[in-house]
Amino acid sequence: MLPTLRQLQYLKLLSEHGSFSRAAESAHVTQPTLSAGIQELEKILGAAVVDRARSGVILTAAGQEAVRRAQDILTRTEDLVQAARGAGLPLAGRFRLGVIPTVAPYLLPRALPLLRDRFPKLRLFLREDLTQRLIASLKAGALDAALIALPYDMSGLDWAHVEDDELLAAAPANHPMAASVRVDPASLAGDDLILLEDGHCLRDHALAACGLEAPKGFGDEESFAATSLPTLVQMIGSGLGISFLPAMAVQAGLTDNAAVTVRPLDHAHTSREIVVAWRAGSTRAAEGRLLAETLQAA
Repeated sequence: MLPTLRQLQYLKLLSEHGSFSRAAESAHVTQPTLSAGIQELEKILGAAVVDRARSGVILTAAGQEAVRRAQDILTRTEDLVQAARGAGLPLAGRFRLGVIPTVAPYLLPRALPLLRDRFPKLRLFLREDLTQRLIASLKAGALDAALIALPYDMSGLDWAHVEDDELLAAAPANHPMAASVRVDPASLAGDDLILLEDGHCLRDHALAACGLEAPKGFGDEESFAATSLPTLVQMIGSGLGISFLPAMAVQAGLTDNAAVTVRPLDHAHTSREIVVAWRAGSTRAAEGRLLAETLQAA
């Protein structure tokens, strides 16, 4: 005998909620039904998958391994269902797309109307988050694709190019670089450098593209860091330092009402690559490529 998909789903929900009652509620079944399904799964596997305690449910080693494999099976099964429903009708039905914060507000306003016009039956669910968490959700099957920026570790993923997004130098309006047409990053080495906080891939892209090191303050901690691009622009305009901004955001009006000077960099490879990524081997690969093509047109 083999486990059923329903039994694997019960186990996955049990691992997520840590409680039979909450897992049963999430599965829309009674607690005895879910408990019976777990017991039958244990008989089939020949090993206990959970330890029942007053504090809740704890997965055994066998249970943890079963959940890890069950997630992959359930994800591939869901891919199969979505592919069958959308056969001959690409980007129809539910599509879960993750987008990084340094892209979402600047590309999506142009892209969403085009997606709606070209694919009227598409039900797009958007999630904005940092690259690391989006990729983890992508690999776990919680997302169908993610709009992210390279370079990044893409092991286990495939992707399609959307655009190259140039990085621009940004400084207070009265900064000497305002007199230049292009700026050599080395000439900014003496300025205070402000970056997005750790976890934003744009931070690493800017440092790598310009050959700079992260700024250090007291106790090897950065003196200033920003949580978002709008905050970063306000800090630059207030005279706290210089930074690097994606051209995509500047073109969308990010610096229009700020006392900030923006100049292109006189340096090779000063751009990040925007891509649509999906799980390697996913049945939604063709839709990922189609989505990338549509975003290019936007």
